[in-house]
Amino acid sequence: MKLGWDLKTGLERRITSWKSPDDPSPGNFTWAVERQDNPELIMWKGSRKFHRGGPWNGLVFNEDELYYTFDMTDKDVFSRIVMNQTLYVRHQFTWDKATQSWELYANVPRDLCDTYALCGDYGICIISDTPFCQCLKGFKPKSRGYVDWSQGCVRDKSLNYSTQDGFIKFTELKLPDATSSWVSKSMNLYECQDKCLDNSSCMAYTNSDIRGEGSGCAMWFGDLIDMRSFPDGGQDFYIRMSASELEKTENNRETDQVQNMDLELPLFELATIANATDNFSINNKLGEGGFGPVYKGTLVDGQEIAVKRLSKISEQGLKELKNEVILFSKLQHRNLVKLLGCCIQGEEKLLIYEFVPNKSLDSFIFDQERCKILDWSKRFHIICGTARGVMYLHQDSRLRIIHRDLKASNVLLDQDMNPKISDFGLARAF
Repeated sequence: MKLGWDLKTGLERRITSWKSPDDPSPGNFTWAVERQDNPELIMWKGSRKFHRGGPWNGLVFNEDELYYTFDMTDKDVFSRIVMNQTLYVRHQFTWDKATQSWELYANVPRDLCDTYALCGDYGICIISDTPFCQCLKGFKPKSRGYVDWSQGCVRDKSLNYSTQDGFIKFTELKLPDATSSWVSKSMNLYECQDKCLDNSSCMAYTNSDIRGEGSGCAMWFGDLIDMRSFPDGGQDFYIRMSASELEKTENNRETDQVQNMDLELPLFELATIANATDNFSINNKLGEGGFGPVYKGTLVDGQEIAVKRLSKISEQGLKELKNEVILFSKLQHRNLVKLLGCCIQGEEKLLIYEFVPNKSLDSFIFDQERCKILDWSKRFHIICGTARGVMYLHQDSRLRIIHRDLKASNVLLDQDMNPKISDFGLARAF
């Protein structure tokens, strides 16, 4: 079967339903190819789109013809397609030789999610969910209160409409309506991304040819509509997002990685740490570093702790937290600060350490009064203890670790002035 256009003669091949089983005059429904840069098979109800099939590997598009073909993989099987005026507009039948009759093979629409634009702009229909309509990640319903999904979704964070934007990959999707799209068969996916990013009107891109591993470039302009989840055969699709949304997505991804790791240390509840620090009271604040503020706390059993709280504007950030958790959880030495656990809950990322009462070495060295406490004996004791900690990291631990940020502010002193190396955010194992 062939549907489409002869571009030389202007002849169009389409299927139109009968008005009724007894009246062969044209009915309300038409199945035809929509002429555009990225052609698609559309089912129309009058002048309104009723169903859109999405990309199909049977497309032929050249200077002479634009058409879709449909063939049975088994050439010995006969098939026919019928358009009518019922709920299931298009029926596909195959001939059963055993019963000598036509058997129903497939219907269109298959389910509610096949309804055109059911979930509006930036909405996605997931037939296995309740409700069927959901907003794509990074979007929220446009309507307030009672959700009217026909109004679709809007962005959580506005675009910069510049190269500061980026793209998030969505998978297993029926690609959106391609009416406002552009196609290049010669570009690869990386070139496609660059071209889309340079054009502030470009909202998304993917491969234009879905066969095999994919090739070519297709870009979408304006709002994206008529998407659904296809777990068994959907396409990858890259949607433009603001820099802040990309950062949020990356943080969430890394948070999930930390939570899913098999760590050798406890995970604390946020409520436990908030209670221990009097809800992160300023009176319990010990100081602040590149990671964020540090608070003193007391657990219900009386144990004193120090809590590092990741700042949203942290110079180190979640990657360093993740690194510290992974490495520090495998270390144990009297000259290393003991990591008791961590807490990752919502936007809160916390590291919980043993409390070291005399703070850091630099608070003694660079203070005119406190430096007098450090006589040569104490200084030599601190030097030797720090060296033992470094030797453990380099030679004796399960991992061989380079600290990469060893300085006086990262050497803490306990009540007996024993040194304890801290802050492993930049450390690397080798």
